[in-house]
Formats: sequence, C-alpha cells, structure tokens
Amino acid sequence: MTAPSRPLQAILWMIATGLCFIAVTAVVKHGAQDLPAAVSAFLRYLLGLVFLIPVARTLLAAPMSARDLGLFGLRGLVHALSVILWFFAMTQIPLAEVTAMNYLNPVYVTLGAALFLGEKLALRRILAVVAALVGVLVILRPGFREVETGHLAMLFTAMGFGASYLLAKPLAGRHSASMVVGMLSVMVTIGLAPFAIAVWVTPSLAELGWLFLVALFATAGHYAMTRAFAAAPVSVTQPVTFLQMVWAVLLGWALFDEPPDAFVILGAAIIISAVSFIAWREARLRRAVTPNPMATKH
Repeated sequence: MTAPSRPLQAILWMIATGLCFIAVTAVVKHGAQDLPAAVSAFLRYLLGLVFLIPVARTLLAAPMSARDLGLFGLRGLVHALSVILWFFAMTQIPLAEVTAMNYLNPVYVTLGAALFLGEKLALRRILAVVAALVGVLVILRPGFREVETGHLAMLFTAMGFGASYLLAKPLAGRHSASMVVGMLSVMVTIGLAPFAIAVWVTPSLAELGWLFLVALFATAGHYAMTRAFAAAPVSVTQPVTFLQMVWAVLLGWALFDEPPDAFVILGAAIIISAVSFIAWREARLRRAVTPNPMATKH
C-alpha cells in the first residue's frame, strides 16, 4: 500500500535540504581555501564516518559478494575523483556558478543510461539534454570571457557524479539504501587517502572544525532529502530545488562579494528547466535512474 502524500511536509524538508547543501558549499569556500582539494575532501569524508557509527554493525553484518564489493570500490574511486574536483572548483569560481553547473548531474545520468544501460532516449529527452547544454554555454560564454579551470573542474565533477549514480543503480537493487550510502562513504574515504597523502598539508584545528561542519551539513541534507522523498513524489519536491540557486546567489553576494550575474542566473534557469522536465518524465515513467539534482553527495 502506498503511503499518503504529505506535500507541505515534503516541501519543508526539501527547503531544509537546499539550505544544508548550500551551507556545505559556503563552509568549504570559507574554511578550506588554504588546503589542497584532495586533503579537504579526504578530511571531510574521514570526519563524516562518525555518522556511520549507529549503523556500523548492520553494515558489517550484511552479506557482500566479491562482484558487488568491486562495484562499490569502483564507484568510490569515481566519486572520490569527482569530490576532489568539486572541492577545487569551490575555491576557484563563484558559489552561484558551482551550484548552477552542479544541476548537470541528471543530464549526464540520462545520457549514460542511454549509452550504457540501453535506455531509450526519446526526442523530448534529447531536446531537454540539448537545452541543458545550452544553459552551460550561457553560463560559460566561451569566447566572451575566460573559461577558468574551476569551470572545467565542475564539468568533470558533474560527469563523475553521474557515473557514480549509474554504478549505484545495480547495487541499489541488491542492497539497502543505508548500505549503498554507507559503503560510498567508506570507499570514497579510502579512495581519497592516497591523493591526500600525496599533497598532505596538516590542517589547523579551525580547518578541522570547518570540515567537520561540512560533514554535518552534508549528512543532515541527505537525511532531510530522504524524508522529503518519503513524504511526496518528485513532482512535488522538484520545484523546491530551484531555491538552492536563490540561496547560492544571495549567499555568494552577501558573504563572498560575488554580485549576481544575469548570464549565470539565465543559464541556471535553462538547466533547471531541462532537468525538471527529465525528472518529471522519469516520475511519469516510474523509473529510478535519474537522480534529483540535489542528490549529489559532497
């Protein structure tokens, strides 16, 4: 029996989700500027393992085939590289631009599902993907301004997160959500370790505190998002994700002296519209491949 929809509750949980994830980006931008991206990412995940303690016994007791362990490891490595790029981008380009380009994740998932999982790509979905890519061009404006390394890092970040979600699909069919999320945290921490050691800089106590705060906000954001999805369908929660762009513009302007850029806002609107159409089509077809754009696990 399907649980009754609770739209207002879902909207409030989704607002909380957006605020938590924007807090993640803002804290990284403020507190991790002086650390190499790999070190910041590693410490964020290492400190975040404390939140797995309540379910550690369950995770350790769950049966695991060698094949699935390999998939978890591959997903962890792909995700680890993406997280490094995301941390780097956060220190290089404005908060609003990182947020806008982060909405590309479902677009890459849609393309990947068609290329590697044999999903049909109808004309309407192709047009949505093209529209999202147009939105990226509006943001970057190649030829009219310099495309920075942070922008390129975000393009590959979104691609890597998309690959991570595709790798999660077969695992989600055989394991619980807590196992999939928990194993991601563990494998990403392991995957980040050699990259962090290679460029190691000992963090100050203040930097450790900021990165623990990142882990706290990220965990709270994923909890709130899970509650939102449980309370109402994606057609209800999806429009609320638009607010994350609003928070990013306001926070970047207020705290980091990043005035609103009309082209970034326009490009974000195009991407969000395209992603919303993809999510709506997925909901109507009752598929579970394309994730909500808020679902990126930083």
